[in-house]
Amino acid sequence: MSLVVDRLTKRFAAVLALDELSFEVPRGQVFGFLGANGAGKTTTMRIALGVLRPDGGTVTWEGIRSEDLPRTTWGYLPEERGLYPRMTILDQLVYFAGLYGVPRDRAAREVREWLARFRVPEFADRRADELSKGNQQKVQFLAAILHDPDVLLMDEPFTGLDPVNVALLREAFLELRDRGKTIGFSTHQMEMAEAMCESVAIVDRGRVVAGGTLRDVKRSTGRRTVVLGIDGDHRFEWLSAVPGTRVTRRGMDRSVIALDAGVEPGAILAAALANDLRVTHFEIADASLEQVFIDHVGRPADEDMRLAPAEMREAAGADSAEDPAADSFGPDTSAA
Repeated sequence: MSLVVDRLTKRFAAVLALDELSFEVPRGQVFGFLGANGAGKTTTMRIALGVLRPDGGTVTWEGIRSEDLPRTTWGYLPEERGLYPRMTILDQLVYFAGLYGVPRDRAAREVREWLARFRVPEFADRRADELSKGNQQKVQFLAAILHDPDVLLMDEPFTGLDPVNVALLREAFLELRDRGKTIGFSTHQMEMAEAMCESVAIVDRGRVVAGGTLRDVKRSTGRRTVVLGIDGDHRFEWLSAVPGTRVTRRGMDRSVIALDAGVEPGAILAAALANDLRVTHFEIADASLEQVFIDHVGRPADEDMRLAPAEMREAAGADSAEDPAADSFGPDTSAA
């Protein structure tokens, strides 16, 4: 029994959003749908929910096509907020649950229980516009689960949340998994997928480029990584002496270094010691999910949130010197 997406195709005018996209999610697992913005993640979820119709292919749950399933099969947590800002949390959650046929007294009881578990019981009588973004996300999560769906789909559920709210939502997701629910969420945060998912699919331009269990996907490139801690050194200039290595995640305590095939991890340790550095941590691991993503897609999933390389900045400076309109703050009409 599983959720199966089979050769899903969807086109919007000249844009091919989904190109025979296929993957399978076993029942009772947490599944990560990984890709950059515009990869096709939200479109896939909306087709599963019946909001959009595909041009080809099917979505099935336990062998039944999605359009033939009762709406109560699905719970959906959208990336955008969908709460009534001036309505109290208790009233609107009871209302949302009622749309699925949940009795009012049962819904009210479960809302109060969940708010207490989230350590915010006082929110029951607060309005949505009085809550922070993270707390609104917890409320919207409750709206998605009060009718006890078999499958919970979540679109970028952790974006913009503080660490406390991330931890609370993550614990709630895993509890639902332990109850036998199937949970799928889209993200471009690779570390979150590594921490939670049992299986993943990496999607790029509407096609799955890698998928399967987390362990198999991470080992698919044949690469390894070294998690290294160096006391007082965060620049890693000495690493240039070890060809085939690069820092993929830099941290104050520990950093992750990707190794090309054939590079021995011991060469990194030897180079650090040769530079009289104090090594506080040395660990050999499979390639990170972020590195697997880059190998398959050619760029990080969160590329738009990272600084462009210095050479691009210099090129932009040269362009602006030649183009007197380059400093304008008007809309970009270059693609028109």
